Amino acid sequence: MTDFEHYDENEEEIKSKTQVKREMEALQDLGAKLVKLTPAQRKKVPMSDTLRDALAEADRIKQWGAQRRHLQYIGKVMRTEDAEAIEHRVQLFDSASAASNKRFHQLEATRDMLIGENSKSALDQYIEQNPSVDIQHLRSLVRMAQKEVSQDKGTTNRKKLFKYLREQQDIQLGLA
Repeated sequence: MTDFEHYDENEEEIKSKTQVKREMEALQDLGAKLVKLTPAQRKKVPMSDTLRDALAEADRIKQWGAQRRHLQYIGKVMRTEDAEAIEHRVQLFDSASAASNKRFHQLEATRDMLIGENSKSALDQYIEQNPSVDIQHLRSLVRMAQKEVSQDKGTTNRKKLFKYLREQQDIQLGLA
């Protein structure tokens, strides 16, 4: 009999040393992304107190060698964290990521629908989907943005409306 005949599908897959090393480097890279986040953004990322303390310490370290060693430590601490949840939140903050771009375009489309021709039905639909929204404030922002578009003026009110929609989405996603 060969080894293939004794293979049991329920046995755990044995990882090669190279695969383990790749996973550790990926965690270290994710830790480096966390170090680059602002303190306000870090508060929105689900992590343990140990990792929070390690990130705070990383902010104080200035020497390259010490930074490199500390990133290795952060990678080690990351082994006990939920890396997928952290990666998802970090991608929302990274303006170059696909998740961030998708979110941005969705918010733009929502804003344009609220300002557009069928704004009444779009507004009713948005309010129905987001019951916690301040309806009076939202309607005021929509009216000012529509007036701005009709008069072909600047983009100030459209930006305010976009910012308000983003804040509401942050609340829904638990980022606020």
